[in-house]
Parts: sequence; structure tokens; C-alpha cells
Amino acid sequence: MAEIKIQRLPAEELYQTEIDALISAEKDSIPTGWRMSPRSVLTYITGGVKVKGVDITPKYMGNRRLVEIAISTLVTDRALLLIGEPGTAKSWLSEHLSAAVNGDSTKVIQGTAGTTEEQIRYSWNYAMLIAKGPCPEAMVKSPVYQAMETGSIARIEEISRCASEVQDALISILSEKRLSIPELGLELPAKKGFSVIATANTRDKGVNDMSAALKRRFNIIVLPTPSDMSTELEIVRTRVAQLSSGLDLNAKQPDENTVEKVVTIFRELRGGATLDGKQKLKTTSGVLSTAEAISLLANSMALAGSFGNGTVTAEDLAAALQGAVIKDEDKDKLCWNEYLENVMKKRGSAWLSLYRACRELNE
Repeated sequence: MAEIKIQRLPAEELYQTEIDALISAEKDSIPTGWRMSPRSVLTYITGGVKVKGVDITPKYMGNRRLVEIAISTLVTDRALLLIGEPGTAKSWLSEHLSAAVNGDSTKVIQGTAGTTEEQIRYSWNYAMLIAKGPCPEAMVKSPVYQAMETGSIARIEEISRCASEVQDALISILSEKRLSIPELGLELPAKKGFSVIATANTRDKGVNDMSAALKRRFNIIVLPTPSDMSTELEIVRTRVAQLSSGLDLNAKQPDENTVEKVVTIFRELRGGATLDGKQKLKTTSGVLSTAEAISLLANSMALAGSFGNGTVTAEDLAAALQGAVIKDEDKDKLCWNEYLENVMKKRGSAWLSLYRACRELNE
């Protein structure tokens, strides 16, 4: 049988060796429904150590205390809400917490304007419902239902994208830890270990604001953008290496100078000033997050591998930058043009080839 190629493995499969090493080396008490102790979950997330000969790679590079608070929240009966700007690793942290705690990060509901209450609770296989009437076999269990049934974690991505009535379907579940199924005359009690990790984007604030009643059911953690240049550089370098290893990019990793240039451009346009604070800049309509920088460099590698010699050039980087920075043709093109002429052009020979490649594309 031919090997099946999966484009994106879940975290628990991608990092199975690390998870197995931590489980086998466990010495602390393990909460009901968990596969490892809170300390081991923290080690898995923050990494930087070797366990039974296995290097534990950092999954989240940021404030360690925030990770500790997130893990300790999952030990209690409160749900966890991760809030932050786009690209601050909310979904990434949510996935890895679920993978470490339960070995299953796939119980996911993606919040959108089209998400319905049935996707939070349960729905029905209507062909079977017509044939047999309401019965357990005809029920289609939501990820939240499955998590309650098995005592594990359900993830709800972009909860503020869901309509208010859909969000409110969670209130009784998070309060009572029970799900009513009136069609069958049953109630499903949540097993120990059940919890919910939700994420919300600060850019979506006001789209479907969460009610005060729902917010009270969550312990809220705000994930900040990387506070300093060195941290962001390390995140970008690490994630580009991880991301590209699973893709057929046929290109070398970008060198240190290339990564530093991308992060510098993003931090300056995001912050509205040059890194030295001496020059004010117009900000673009896009987010220009750390995640966007990672995607940009991976795209540059794809260009270099597919149409170049496998080494990221200034032309490859310029093409990727153009797509990342200019989201609104009128406003962003003007901001980008001013940045090229007033900042990049004046940085000397080290930036000259990139300036020329960007200038050519911007004309």
C-alpha cells in the first residue's frame, strides 16, 4: 500500500517522539484525563531541554508565566480564552496545549459568520433520523460533545467571529458541565478533564462581542506581540525551519541577514517608527505579524526553489514583501513607497539590492 502523504500533521503526531519521552519520564502527579503533569506540559511548550535523549523544541517563545497560567487554568473547571493580535500564536499555543494534555488537538470548531449552534452542541444525520427517528446512532456529535464525553479539550477558534446566539450556547455547557439532549430525554455530563480553549482576535473586537456572562466562564490571557527584536528573530528562524521541513520547497534556509531585514521591516511598519525611534512612519492596513513574516520567508523559499537556484535572493524577498505589505492598493502602496525612499534607500549597501528589487516591483 502506497504511503499516504499528509500536508499538515496535527501537533501530537508531528511531535510524538517528544510527547512520548515526556510521558515515559513523568515523575509528578497527573490530573484526571491528562497524559502528563502540568510541569511536563510546560516543558513541552517551552522546550529547551533534553528528556531521555530527546530534544524538546520550544513551541511558544514568549512570557513563560503566561504559559503557566494557561496550563493551571486547564487544571481547574474554568475554560481558557487566548486573546491577541493576529499572528501572536494563539492557535499554535491552543493546539500544542491540547496535544500535550490529551494527545488529541483535532477536536476543533472554526468560528465563522456561518458557524451554527448545532456545530457547538450536536446535529443529526437526517437520513437516519427519518428512517429510525431520534436515536443515538442518528446523532452527529460536535467536537465539544466529544470532549465532554471523553473528558478532553475542545478548541474553538476565532470565537468572536461566531454570532452571539452561537456563543451563548456555550454558557450552560461551561457553567453546568452538562449538555441537554431533549430529543432523547438525556443529559450528557462532562467527564473529568473536559475543558475548552477558545481564541479571539483583537482585530475582530466589535464584530460579535462576547457577553459578560460568557466572558466570566473563561480565564482570559492576552498574548502580546514579541516584545523585542531578538525574541521575534528567534521565533521566525525556528518556525521557518519547522514549516519548511514539511514542505517540498527545494531551497536553503534564509540567512541571518535576510531574516533580520524582514523582521526589521515588519516591526517598523507595525510600530509606525524606525527601530531607533528617530523617524515616524505611516502604518499599513495589514497586520504584519510574526506569523506573516514566517509565511513571507517560506514563500520566498518557494520562489527560490521553484524558479531560482535554491537560494533566496533580493528579488524573491521583494516579491513576497510586496504581497505581504500591500493589502490595500491605494493606501499601502503609498506607505510602502515612502518607506522604500525614506528608510530603506538610506541604509547603505547592505540594503541596496533589496531596495532596487522592491523599487522595481513598486513602479
